[in-house]
Amino acid sequence: MRVRIRRIYEEPHPTDGARVLVDRLWPRGISKERAHLDSWCKDIAPSSELRRWYGHDPDRFEQFAERYRTELDDHPEAVDELRRYSDSGSLTLLTAAKSVAISHAAVLQRLLTEE
Repeated sequence: MRVRIRRIYEEPHPTDGARVLVDRLWPRGISKERAHLDSWCKDIAPSSELRRWYGHDPDRFEQFAERYRTELDDHPEAVDELRRYSDSGSLTLLTAAKSVAISHAAVLQRLLTEE
């Protein structure tokens, strides 16, 4: 099982496996055809309140990750969907975040690869 993160703005790669958008909002400037998605898992994105509080501030990332994981407890079906994709082979989590290393996708990647 390989779970990787890429920006939705990058061209699809043959090794992506399942491509799942994990943002609540559709990314600007990307057509559905260009995205080449297997799924759009909106429910797995952090709440608007948490996202606004975090603001992609690197100093808040660890606290954001803890709060986000708590929120994920309310969406087991969305987490299970990602697990099914990752259990079937490679999974690429797609996000519009500029810094994927401190994004919610990084928290999801860690969650899915811990097991």
